[in-house]
Order: sequence, then C-alpha cells, then structure tokens
Amino acid sequence: MARGEYLMAYDEVMAALELRPDDLALQYQAVLALARAGAIDRAGELVRTFGFDRPHATALAPDLAEDLAALAARLAKDRALASVGAERTARARQAAESYEAIYRRMGRPYTCINAATMWLVAGEGDRAKELAFVASDLCARATPSSREDEYWLAATQAEASLIVGDFDAVAEALERAAARSIDELAVRATTRKQLLLVCAAIGVDPSVLDPLSIPTVIQYCGHMIARSGERGRFPAEEEKRVAAEVDAFLDSKRVGFGFGSLGCGADILVAEALVERGAELHVALPFASEEFKAVSVATGGDGWVERFERCLAAATSVTYATEGAYLGDDSLFDYAARLAMGHALIRARFLSTDVEQLAIWDGVVTRNSAGTASDIRTWQARGRTTHVIATAATGPTREPDLAAVREERVLRAILFADIRGFSRLPDSKMSAFLDSVMTPLAATLDRFACDIEFRNTWGDGLYVVMRSATRAAECALALQDTMSDLDLSSAGLPLDLALRIGAHAGPVVPAQDPVRRERNFYGVHVTWTARIEPRTPEGDVYVTDPFAALVALEDEETLSCEYVGHIPTAKGYGTFPMYVLKRRT
Repeated sequence: MARGEYLMAYDEVMAALELRPDDLALQYQAVLALARAGAIDRAGELVRTFGFDRPHATALAPDLAEDLAALAARLAKDRALASVGAERTARARQAAESYEAIYRRMGRPYTCINAATMWLVAGEGDRAKELAFVASDLCARATPSSREDEYWLAATQAEASLIVGDFDAVAEALERAAARSIDELAVRATTRKQLLLVCAAIGVDPSVLDPLSIPTVIQYCGHMIARSGERGRFPAEEEKRVAAEVDAFLDSKRVGFGFGSLGCGADILVAEALVERGAELHVALPFASEEFKAVSVATGGDGWVERFERCLAAATSVTYATEGAYLGDDSLFDYAARLAMGHALIRARFLSTDVEQLAIWDGVVTRNSAGTASDIRTWQARGRTTHVIATAATGPTREPDLAAVREERVLRAILFADIRGFSRLPDSKMSAFLDSVMTPLAATLDRFACDIEFRNTWGDGLYVVMRSATRAAECALALQDTMSDLDLSSAGLPLDLALRIGAHAGPVVPAQDPVRRERNFYGVHVTWTARIEPRTPEGDVYVTDPFAALVALEDEETLSCEYVGHIPTAKGYGTFPMYVLKRRT
C-alpha cells in the first residue's frame, strides 16, 4: 500500500482473509485497496459482503471505527468524481451529507474535512469553509499517537487551510506532512488527489502543493550500443557521455519509477541508473529472457550480459510480451514497448504524478513499426512529452527496413463472448433467439466493421479480432449495452439470458484458414482469451493486464479498467490478473 501497488496489496489482503475471515482491519484494507485503485464497484460489493453497514463492536479503535463507517461515503465520493455536470453535483451533495452525518455522530476530523471538500464540489462554498474551520480546530486539539497520525493531521490541516484560502498555513502544513511521509508515496498521492480537487474547485494553481511532490514516472527507450570500434547509431565511445546525461535527467526530474526494456546500450544504462537511485524498475521484454539476451544484449560485446542479469534481478516487476520464441518477428518489440508505456501511464495516474518518456536517439526518423523512432511516435501521438538524449551515429544511420521482414505475428485485440442460458433453450426458441438476440448483436458489430478483421460465431458464441484495444473496448461495451436493452419478455425468451465478454490483446498469427478459406488468426493469445471468457460474470467485460495497459496508452480519458484480482482461467490454463472494463463517466 505504501508503494501505491494497490492491486498487489488487494491480492495479499484477500489471501490473508482466507486465514482470518472475520478480521475487520483486513477487511477494511481490502476495500481501501480497491477504492484507491479505482475499482469502485468492486469495493462497493465488498462493503456489502463484509457487512460494514451493520453495527460493529464498540471495542474498535476510534480511527478504524470512523474508517469503516465512512466507507459508503467514500465510494459515493468516488462515484461523484467520476461523473460530470448536474450528476456530479448531485452525487457530491449525497457524499457530503453522508460524511457530515458521520462527523456529527463521531466528531472526528477525517469525516469532517471530507464533508467540507464534497460540499465545495457540490457548490456550497460557505458550508465547506464552516466545516473546514471545524476540521482545523479538531486537528489542533488532537494528540497524535504515531507518525502516521501526525501525517494525516498535517494533511487535513493543509486541506482545511486550502479551502479557506490561508496559503501560508497550507505551505506550513504540507512541509510537516512531507517530513512525515518521505517513503510513503502512495499516501502522498492520496492527499495530492484530494488537494488537487480543492485547487480545481477554488481556481488555485496546483503549484501550491509542491512541498508534497511525488517522484516522476518515465517510460524509457533507445538504441542498442555498437561494439567498441564498430559503426552504429549508438557508438560505444559515447557511453560515458550518455550515461552522465541520463543521470542528470533522472536527478532533475526526481524520477522514482521507470518502465522499459533491457537491451544493451540505452535500456541498460537507464535501468542501472534507476536501480542505483533506489527507484522502481519495471521491465517489459518482447520474448523469453534467454533468447532476448542472444538477440538484444550479447550483441553489444563483453559485459553487457552480466549487466542485463543484474538489472533483471533488481527489477520490481518483469512482463513478457509473449513467452514464445522470437521467430524474427520485430512486432514483438513494438508490443513490449506499448505495454511499458501503458503501465507507466497507469502508474502515474495512480500516483497523481508527472509522466515523461526518455529516449536515447540519433534523431533519424524511420518508417519502421518498431524501434526508437516508432516508440517516440507512439508516445507523442498521445500528446505526451519526450526528453531526447542525442547520440552521434557513425556509419549508416538508417535502420534496416523492417517492412521487408516476414510478418510472423501482428498485435491485435481479441474478444470472446457467449450468452448464459443459451444451452437451456429448446429448439422451439431458436428462431426467436436468433432474431431477437443474435441479430441485434450482429448489428452492433456492424457499427465497428471498419475495425474488425475477423468475426465468427457458433450458436451463442462470438469470436472477434480487432485492430486496436480501444475500439475493441468500445465494441465490447456496446455489445453489453445492446444486450441490456433487449426486450426478452416480448420475444418469449428467459429473462436471465445474459452476455459475458472476455478481452485480451497480444501478438497473433494471421493465416489462411484451410477449412473456411478465409484469413483467420491463431496462436497462444487467442487461446488465452477463450479461457478468460468463461470466468467473466454475466453483464461484464473482463480484460487482461496487457489489454488494460494498451487502453491506458490509447484512451485513458474515457475508458477505465478496474482491477478485480488474479482470476483462475478455464480448463486450468493459469491464473492471471484481470480487470473489469468500464466507461469513466
């Protein structure tokens, strides 16, 4: 939780609850982890499952009792902040009333300041200031029992001072909070998100929050290094200068998190610098590490394999684009880079901090679908900033034409869907089912025809391959909208018919289907998707971690992927972290 790894924290807590299922503190941490991760609906389900709306033992510590009582108000706040316009105002008012009712009952500062902020969001500035003064007074009279208490009291006083416009008091309180949260980045992120909300409501420059800053997140990329004495886009003679510029950039930006690969040269230089500073290193490799070492590490000459091994061992996480072989397929490098970009954006959003790309590049623009120039294009196409450390290439400066390489695999998004209850339908209902269910679903697919490369069906099943994760996400949600709008009763069909959809994105093999005599898609990632769909609850769209990362890269403003845990797939195919796909508003 302290590192902001809310999804990992949730898995840990749920494992602990199997041993201590009635532990209120653990139950609270499970809900809190999901709420901070943005999985509001799932958090609400746990609130009801754990029965937090029922009275608990009076022996609970006051802060935990307040936290448990405020869970429903917290989730109401999260729903308000995910809304717009009049709906946002109405939901903010509902959350404010809930927080204030708990404050009136318990008299504690946490619910008091949250009530103040939500009244501010609801447009009730005077009422917000009134409660902010009360919260500040409660903090001043409180006796902290731990360093954590000291932090939250200082953070609450900063929020109260911001609401009433006392900016000198804001700076003083934030400096105290910063001194008590040096390594607690996730805690700082939670506070900054709340204070940014206040800044937006009162029209204040967010720079007022600088005393409580959070390290920057980067996605890094760059050229592999040439052997000493050989020509290349990153000559070996430039290593020391480039390394020094990497150090200067990381220090100037206070980088705390890096996402990228581990090729010899640029990647390893950045990874080593991150590890040396105690920053988190998150590695994305395009295929298995042993083959990657041969293809992208050993080519740099002596010492690079050992440096690769040290970085890999020090990495906080390692993700593989595919566990299969390289097969000369350069699209895997592009896929791994996109995963790193998406994970960097997700991390930055969780921590409410800056995110930037660091590229070690010779400045030569190429048309290739993979490589440094391609990575920069992909990042900047989303309006993101790239910091370039230039290399002085020697010899040929144009990358080989990767378009000439045989395309073994392509990156595609895959949907599998079926309808619960179909197998119970008698033959007499087949015509009604096809007309009233499958025909509207097919019409929905037709709306996305330009993005669909393959579609198939068998009975109630759907298999759809699409060019982008974002369009696949929109298509999946549109299919669920269509299903929920059907008038099953008028068609004489069971009312419990429901659609479930699983989605994944990964490298697949395009090939001519010898049976259907048309282009189809094959491979391990198709099988993965097929195993996900049977574990998806009816009415939902469950997606994999790679799919969630690509959605974050392509469209983090209108779509969200809320973590639901590690889910065992059908037929014992493995256990994978899964997300439920939602619209943000």
